[in-house]
Formats: sequence, C-alpha cells, structure tokens
Amino acid sequence: MNDTINDSNTAEIQLLEAASEIMRSGDTIDLSLSELSAKAGLNSALVKYYFGNKNGLMLALLERDMSRIVHDLAALANKDMPARDKVELHIGKVIDTYYDYPYLNRLLMRMVRDNPAKEASNIAKQFLIPISKSYDTLIKDGIKEGVFLNIDPQMFYFTVTGAADRFFSARLVLHHCYDQADITDEMRDGYREHTINLIMRGILK
Repeated sequence: MNDTINDSNTAEIQLLEAASEIMRSGDTIDLSLSELSAKAGLNSALVKYYFGNKNGLMLALLERDMSRIVHDLAALANKDMPARDKVELHIGKVIDTYYDYPYLNRLLMRMVRDNPAKEASNIAKQFLIPISKSYDTLIKDGIKEGVFLNIDPQMFYFTVTGAADRFFSARLVLHHCYDQADITDEMRDGYREHTINLIMRGILK
C-alpha cells in the first residue's frame, strides 16, 4: 500500500470516492476504516488527518454530494420556463441522482439524527431548508400558472424523495422477490418514466 501522496487533494478525493463506492456497492451507509483503507489504497490514519474522524468524513461526503443538488435545484427553480417542464426535469434528475448515490437520503438523515444539535441544525440550513424553498417555488409557480392542483410543496418533497429513495435501496427485495441481483440502467430508465408519469398525473389539473 502506497501512503505517499504528492497532491494532498488527491488523497482526500480518493477517500471520499472510496467511501461512496463502498456505500453504493454494499447498499449501506456503514463502513469500517479498514474497509475504507483497503478500498482507497491509503492508510486509514489519513481519515483523521483530513476529516478529524469517520463522522467528519461522512459530513464531507454529504457536502460533496448534496451541494451540487442544492445549487442545481435552485437554478432550475429560477429558470424562465414552464413549471410543468421544470418539475418533470427535476423528478427525472432525482431518479438519476439516487441511482448514482442510493445512500444519499439515508446518509443525510443519519447525519441530522446522530450529530449534536448545532451540527444537525447547520446541515438543515445548508441542505434541507434551501431544497424546501426551491420546492416551494416550483409548486407555487405551477399553481400560479394554473397547471398544478393546490398541493402542499412539503408533501410533494416527501413524495419525490420517498419514491427515489425506496426504489434504489431495495436490492434485497429485488433479490428475494424477483430473483434479480441489481438495478440495471434499463430499470432506472423505466422507473424514471414511470415516476414522472405517476407523480405528474397526481399534481396536474
């Protein structure tokens, strides 16, 4: 194992990507430092050096994955285009994101639940509250345009997030009920279309 890293950013990125890959492939948000070390090809002591501890690593991974989502959703909500198009694009993007990072919602909930109150509040302010505001904009714009029913943006958020999170964390169901090892690209594409159609029929006038 080579612990000599010329670029310190490279080691940090390797650790984050290794943690992400372990959680993706294992359908879990739990990992050991020894497993992480083996996956990244780095000494586990670097976790303390870069992140303080394993919880710090998880927070950094959450920030890496969620910051882009928050930014992209806010940009979409403020685009000059019909609300229906924006919502359909967003639902599709959520499906694609959870396909790539099926652990994302579980990691977010654990970080909010298990961290001290101040840290949990910071996570909410950084990710949950901006997302909630963007959903509020998306839905209220559609209501003003006369294309959406008078639905609750909060309930819409739970519906979209729940639909994506449940499907992409269901490998055991696939294995035991459908004799299928994993979710394929074709299943993702089919589920994306299915979810968009199902949700849009429930909110359109």
